[in-house]
Amino acid sequence: MRELIKRLGPLDLEARRRGRPSDAYGTLLRSIVGQQLSTKAARTIYERMTQLWGGKTPTPQQLLDADPDAIRAAGLSRPKIAYLRSLAEHVLAGDLELDRLDELSDDEITAKLTAVKGLGRWTADMFLIFYLNRPDVLPVGDLGVRRAIETVYELPSIPAAEEIEKLGEPWRPHRSLASLYLWRSLDNEPV
Repeated sequence: MRELIKRLGPLDLEARRRGRPSDAYGTLLRSIVGQQLSTKAARTIYERMTQLWGGKTPTPQQLLDADPDAIRAAGLSRPKIAYLRSLAEHVLAGDLELDRLDELSDDEITAKLTAVKGLGRWTADMFLIFYLNRPDVLPVGDLGVRRAIETVYELPSIPAAEEIEKLGEPWRPHRSLASLYLWRSLDNEPV
């Protein structure tokens, strides 16, 4: 990791945020859109979706009032639209108090978020890293992190979650920053 940090240098704030929205709800919407997609594809689809609301993140009510086919035309699958709607419903019902999440521990936040259909561990990890700026999150289920570790550590194959946890132990309490460097390393690989 030391060599990777030396090679890539400091990460600026934009590199840390990776183009994500600045509000909790928008961050979660963006994370749902980004599930199982490359960063570039997720950004493109999210931007297309927000164009339905003039380039802005829709409110939960706006999202629920929108025609699902219009959202689908932006590039989202039916299941992802259902997940976006589930999030909006939880927020409107008061089941997910986004403005109070920062008062909770990482594990408590993960439990609250994963109670919403479509929000899994990966989404919770992205929220903790990119919105709440929690310093010690290692997203072991993220394919980019897994591929970067395979490359940086010259492993014969993509490592399992348990192996990543073990490799990441020396990075505590800065595993979020280590993850950012791992993602950045993928952007700088020779062509």
